[in-house]
Amino acid sequence: MTAHHPIAIVGGGLGGLTLARVLHTRGVQAAVFELEAGRLTRTQGGMLDIHAESGQTALRAARLYEPFRAIVHPGGEAMRLVAPDGTVRLEEADEGDGDRPEVDRGELRDLLLDSLPDGTVRWGARVTGARGLGGGRHEVAFADGSVITTDLLVGADGAWSRIRPLVSADVPAYTGVSFVECDLLDADARHPGCADLVGGGFFIAVDGHRGVLAHRETDGSLHVYAALRADEDWLDGIDFTDAAAKAALAELYTGWDPRLRALISDADGAPVPRRINALPVRHRWERVPGVTLLGDAAHLMSPFAGEGANLAMLDGAELGTAVADHAGDIETALAVYEGRLFPRGESAAVLSAAQLDLMFGPDALDRVVAQFTA
Repeated sequence: MTAHHPIAIVGGGLGGLTLARVLHTRGVQAAVFELEAGRLTRTQGGMLDIHAESGQTALRAARLYEPFRAIVHPGGEAMRLVAPDGTVRLEEADEGDGDRPEVDRGELRDLLLDSLPDGTVRWGARVTGARGLGGGRHEVAFADGSVITTDLLVGADGAWSRIRPLVSADVPAYTGVSFVECDLLDADARHPGCADLVGGGFFIAVDGHRGVLAHRETDGSLHVYAALRADEDWLDGIDFTDAAAKAALAELYTGWDPRLRALISDADGAPVPRRINALPVRHRWERVPGVTLLGDAAHLMSPFAGEGANLAMLDGAELGTAVADHAGDIETALAVYEGRLFPRGESAAVLSAAQLDLMFGPDALDRVVAQFTA
């Protein structure tokens, strides 16, 4: 038997959960279908800086701003820019008065999950296909053989969205930069030199071709990103299950301060490779009845402007508000929502692309320092 849900949200990340929460606060029920088997299936990534004009606005709309403040990481807004030779070029302390407080992504997701009624999220729901049924209704099929229909289908399912093809033929393309993620656990005790180098917040070292970015996590670990300009297939030639992979990766930073290279070579566990992909900066689509997108499904961009999670949450909040404000008129709600979504996504994508070129271009460190001190 095919189940019907008036509003079906595919994807239980920050954007999809914010949408479900805002709808819940307005008395509108929605079902969230999430690929992961459960909330503890995997770690949710590193720290996020939550912007006043986007992520914090979304949390206020979700009536979760005060609980959010309780999970802010004290000192997380500190920043350090370092040259490849280890010289500190710029340092900013966290005085507690900034407008981009840092939180652990997993804790923020838990806050949203705990704010929803039991049963809102259907775990282990892997979408295998979606199609229009006419009149704005859609059908979604799952790997377990189940099928649902819905009056409003929202693709909040990330970079490789299974819902996006209903409205757009565009797919993400490689940006020219690849990441390798590493963790140094219990850093103050086990990796004191690296911990001292990174400091208490966000850390950047770049030379125009290579970069090392790091965050101090709330559990005392360091989450590190080795970032390089590289061919799209470069990562395919490395066996990241091999213990030698970290040493080989660190060798690509020959000439850099040994402490910077140790952020990679001394990492705990296997490193995780990631290609950085992006949708076209002006990605948009013609209005398709009964379906829309939010977050990375709508405007995937590089992470170098720190906008992805913030925009996903704001998308969710604005879509939820529009649906509640135009009860019974889904098309008007979606037109209002997309009218703000498209220019906002384009502006952030342009900025993110420019930041990538800044950090991986000529005189990168000098230009990044100048930007932060302007």
